[in-house]
Amino acid sequence: MEQLLHYVWKHKIYPLQELRTTSGSLVEVIDAGLPNMHAGPDFFNAKIKIDGTLWVGNIEIHTVSSDWMKHGHDANKAYDSVVLHVAGQVDCPVCRTNGEEIPQLQLTCPEHVRLRYQELKEADMKPPCFAIIPSLSKLTIHSWLTSLQTERFEQKTEVIKERLKLFGNHWEDTFFVSLARNFGFGLNGDAFEAWAKLLSFRSIDKHRDNLFQVEAFFFGQAGLLEEELTDAYYHSLQKEYAYLKHKFDLQQLDVSRWRFLRLRPGNFPHIRIAQLAYLYHTRNYLFSRTMEAETLAAVRENLATDVSDYWKEHYSFYKPAPRLEKKLGKGALDLIAINTVVPFLYAYGMHKGNELLCARASSFLEELKAENNHITRLWDGIGIPVHTAADSQALIQLQKEYCDKKKCLYCRFGYEYLRKK
Repeated sequence: MEQLLHYVWKHKIYPLQELRTTSGSLVEVIDAGLPNMHAGPDFFNAKIKIDGTLWVGNIEIHTVSSDWMKHGHDANKAYDSVVLHVAGQVDCPVCRTNGEEIPQLQLTCPEHVRLRYQELKEADMKPPCFAIIPSLSKLTIHSWLTSLQTERFEQKTEVIKERLKLFGNHWEDTFFVSLARNFGFGLNGDAFEAWAKLLSFRSIDKHRDNLFQVEAFFFGQAGLLEEELTDAYYHSLQKEYAYLKHKFDLQQLDVSRWRFLRLRPGNFPHIRIAQLAYLYHTRNYLFSRTMEAETLAAVRENLATDVSDYWKEHYSFYKPAPRLEKKLGKGALDLIAINTVVPFLYAYGMHKGNELLCARASSFLEELKAENNHITRLWDGIGIPVHTAADSQALIQLQKEYCDKKKCLYCRFGYEYLRKK
């Protein structure tokens, strides 16, 4: 109920009658204020008139006014700046820390808004607001998708910042960990990230010019060299990793983290690790080179990888297979560009104050083809055109952060649905 009152206040969806305080004073809302998502009053810098006198300050909203005391606001100076307390039911007076009483407004939610909100909360279909989509203007859809794209950029930037802290603000290492996660292509993403975080990059760098030793590091750290197999190459890697593990005091991933069920052989962790080893061996300063790439063609070329000869005839250790090139296809490279390169361009651009990098991130998304997954197919099916990766990334953000979490009150499509009578 309190969230709905927030929504009614924010959008000024008031009952068709004069607003008055519980003491009878006339209330005019000039500016509802800025929503506060953190600690403190619910709306900052509101402008209201009470009996003709202008007040500028904060607004606090509760389902019942006695929540003011229950939440300890009467003893918290942060709430002394509240100029109006709004409640669905006023059951007692509320005061500042000095005992001064605060004006209160009992606000009811219009019945049509309450009923429409209930429909959204209880609907089984996804998205619950599907009926309103065909009637929305192209401008409404475009502006919301643009905001969602920016929101997704900012969310991914925060994830990158957290990873940076783990690696002492070392951008190259952080980039490789993120890249490794996306080489998991969903099912093994968590395992690849956990594996990459265990890699001793400074130790590996000392042997970077030797692909065999890089593979020994990578497969050993992945916990994939613990079996007893009659395979000469496997035994060579085991022996080399045993030496490197002792030399650098390495810790390896629990092999049970890897998933193989329903994976095509080309997506086996062995192949993806072999591709990452080849990329690490052949591309020094991978992050810097990627940030300098001005075209998608240059990005694809920079991330294009291969495997050593052994892996051209294997999908896992010991079991030979017909010889086959195992390079990343254009579709896989584009997914990596969407999920790794583009977020890093934006995050690094923000870090450096370089608007060109941020603009390039947006430009790449506009140029890349939309992802094809259940989310994009869902929205395309109800009338939202999905042409580019910018569209698909915005819709993924919408689905995961609003629809799945039932945050309809914060969604512009939800707003359009609620305001219709």
